[in-house]
Amino acid sequence: MGYRRNNLPNFFLVVFFAVLGFAVMGYHPGAEDDGVYLAAVKHAVHPSLYPRDADFFRLQLQATVFDAWVGHFIHATGLSVAMAELLWQFGSILLAVYACWSIARMLFPEPRAHWAGVAMVAAMFTLPVAGTALYLFDQHLHPRNVATALILLAAARILAGHRWQAVPLLAIAFVMHPIMAAVGISFCVFLALALSDSVNDRISAWLSHRKAAGAGVAAAVFLPLGWMFEPPNPVWKKALDTRTYYYLYKWQWYEWLGALAPLFLFWLLWRMAEKRSQKLLARFALAVFAYGVFQQAVAMLMLGFPALIRLTPLQPMRYLQLVYFFLCLLGGCLAGKFLLKASIWRWALFLTVINGSMFAAQRDQFSHSAHLELPGMVSGNPWLQAFDWVRTNTPEDAYFAMEPRYMEAHGEDFHSFRALAERSQLADAIKDTAVVTQVPRLGPIWDEQVRAQEGWKNFTSADFERLKTRFGVNWVLVAFPAPEGLDCRWHNGTLSVCEIP
Repeated sequence: MGYRRNNLPNFFLVVFFAVLGFAVMGYHPGAEDDGVYLAAVKHAVHPSLYPRDADFFRLQLQATVFDAWVGHFIHATGLSVAMAELLWQFGSILLAVYACWSIARMLFPEPRAHWAGVAMVAAMFTLPVAGTALYLFDQHLHPRNVATALILLAAARILAGHRWQAVPLLAIAFVMHPIMAAVGISFCVFLALALSDSVNDRISAWLSHRKAAGAGVAAAVFLPLGWMFEPPNPVWKKALDTRTYYYLYKWQWYEWLGALAPLFLFWLLWRMAEKRSQKLLARFALAVFAYGVFQQAVAMLMLGFPALIRLTPLQPMRYLQLVYFFLCLLGGCLAGKFLLKASIWRWALFLTVINGSMFAAQRDQFSHSAHLELPGMVSGNPWLQAFDWVRTNTPEDAYFAMEPRYMEAHGEDFHSFRALAERSQLADAIKDTAVVTQVPRLGPIWDEQVRAQEGWKNFTSADFERLKTRFGVNWVLVAFPAPEGLDCRWHNGTLSVCEIP
């Protein structure tokens, strides 16, 4: 009982920083990538939804059990989709914070270093990762969030000397997000090698087991993602070219700096910790450095040959997400140990700066939406108001069309109509484009539908009738006031929801 009482303050601090991190990063279900994942979860719970366009999320999720698991959780608990997603999101954050604290307390003896590291990670959840278009954590439930939390916990178990406990954690991460789990497995291999007793043995083991370190990548490519090797087509290449961050050799100099500078910093930390006889910290830094060098080489090979272009959507540079996690964690720990110490004023300034700056960045990014889009809240965003009306007032088999780049519209804040309105739609030119890069067979369908919606702002009743005849579209979301000839059922000051007669 005494042990538990002594750990109660630590438990409450972990929860506190998880809540603070959640509050700073914000919560935006249905935004950006969640246009795919939230729609998939809703389809798993209610299979009658999306009768016309389910392939635009179903095919991409063939490699993961994420949507099925969340769907089963919802059926088992009786929770709403919105509440279940919120619970899983916060659970992932809490697990990641706990894992980071576990790692920090094994690498540094000072409690102030532990909590400074945890505070830094929690504040930096939405830190962009070099040129990868990733954050440390997404502002909505993403299988990458779940997988990342499990990978961090697996690393903590290996660091604690319990390597076999990492195996089930990495296995669950793999079925949640195979590609992220692949790089997580790679890091855990390097960490296990770095923790071996002899430096010479570590180096020789690394050189002789390079294939083992990349086994996660190979497994992710060839086991559940075999459909990724369908022959590419010109439309697929067209979609791929819209994602410039896929192309490593087109990155700007500062993006390359963001990729390589952290590796140099971990090399420097390794050497410094060795000189100070901080054995465990030195080995952890060596593991991050070796992992980074290996994965960087893999990425440069995969993205450097035209014959391997089909591998481009695997985004091998996403290995940097873990590097940035550890960079924030150890950077915060070192700040707590050498700069903050026991000064209340330094701690207050530190927490204010890191949390205030990231909060301001998120408010700027989602400037027309509530910072925390929690279940049951009434949105003041006119786009979300329209999506909500559609969800509650149109038939489940309604088939919508709208401006194909609607997610970029002023005030829309990149929310997905499909995920939030729960209705089928013609393919868009933003999020569905990313899906096509993963699933080439959707390319011709996507291209035909997007091309049919070109010139949307000048559409007349004849154009809407053409869409209805060609694709079966019977509803549209248009700007207010609506074009003549439509049977409009609802509007606000920005949008109209209309049926095509």
